[in-house]
Amino acid sequence: MIRVLVVDDSGFMRIALRQIIEADGDLEVIGEARTGTEAIELAQQLKPDVITMDVEMPEMDGIEATKRIMSSSATPPRIVMVSNHTQAGADAAIKALSHGAVDFMSKSSNFVKTDLGMLDAELRAKLRLWGERRIAPRRDRPNFVSPSAQAPMRPPVAAPSGPPPRLPEPSARPATGPVDLIVVAVSTGGPQTLPEILGHMGRVAAPIVVAQHMPELFTHSFAQHLRDDTGLNVREGEHRMELLPNSITLIPGGRDGILARVPTGLELRLCKGEGAVHPSADMLFQSAAATARHPLAVILTGMGSDGTRGARYFVQRKLPVLVQIPDSCVVGGMPQSAIDAGVASDVLTLEQIGAKLSQLVAASQPWPTGSA
Repeated sequence: MIRVLVVDDSGFMRIALRQIIEADGDLEVIGEARTGTEAIELAQQLKPDVITMDVEMPEMDGIEATKRIMSSSATPPRIVMVSNHTQAGADAAIKALSHGAVDFMSKSSNFVKTDLGMLDAELRAKLRLWGERRIAPRRDRPNFVSPSAQAPMRPPVAAPSGPPPRLPEPSARPATGPVDLIVVAVSTGGPQTLPEILGHMGRVAAPIVVAQHMPELFTHSFAQHLRDDTGLNVREGEHRMELLPNSITLIPGGRDGILARVPTGLELRLCKGEGAVHPSADMLFQSAAATARHPLAVILTGMGSDGTRGARYFVQRKLPVLVQIPDSCVVGGMPQSAIDAGVASDVLTLEQIGAKLSQLVAASQPWPTGSA
């Protein structure tokens, strides 16, 4: 039985969360807290496996409560932030990752409807996942500076409406020349994994595009988080954004991204596919294999099988597909799916993937202006 402490200043939300969590027999709500102060006290008394932590509360907010809970024990509970579906809520939830939170959920207006569909199943899956995982030693992390304090807010990325575009079919031509693009698939565990692999990799000349499964609004904050954590040029993608050397582009949460060749190189085009997860790594991989001269794919931690279908196009062109060792993942589903399908060219640790990327991209050069 996984023991859960629910923290939220709204009585209605505490009831809704309890009903969602206890819909499965292996999850039990052992206590409820209305404030951050109460959360600290109950965490010490009840010793839950997982805490769902509201962000905005009276007396003490969820970020400060998370910091204190994480510092109060050598084996603290896992904390999943539950934030309002606003940019400020997303900023705070991502900020909490620097203080020990392991995951987050968006508390949208749909969250409290009677039939919650996929959202309640997602919350239970996260609680089950983190409740079953043994506590790992905490790492010192650099102080996080709120994205809203550093970067001006901008309107949501404008992307075409209507049906998703038809993706080009990659040819069977083998790759030649240096690696000119890295595409990455990652889901659950990505907020912990991406800073580590980027740290192992360092700066590379080829642009990197990441499909991190994440709700809308969160990738803007997460890009800033990665910039602060790694010192690398990480940005949230925009429609028709040119992919630059030495840059890391996150496809905006809740959208999908495909690549197109333009006279100066490659650009990102945003759309909304029909799959269950967004951004879709399958769509990104297929378009990368069709448009880049010598792309390289990476599949990291995550639930499900996203990336496997798209990686088949890399195999067709004899392109490398680096896959994280499943046992080293927060969730090994996506890497294991790629291995089972026979599309993995290398199965490596994060450190080995970082070193391999640096090695393979060492000869890469920025595209000359005007090349096609």
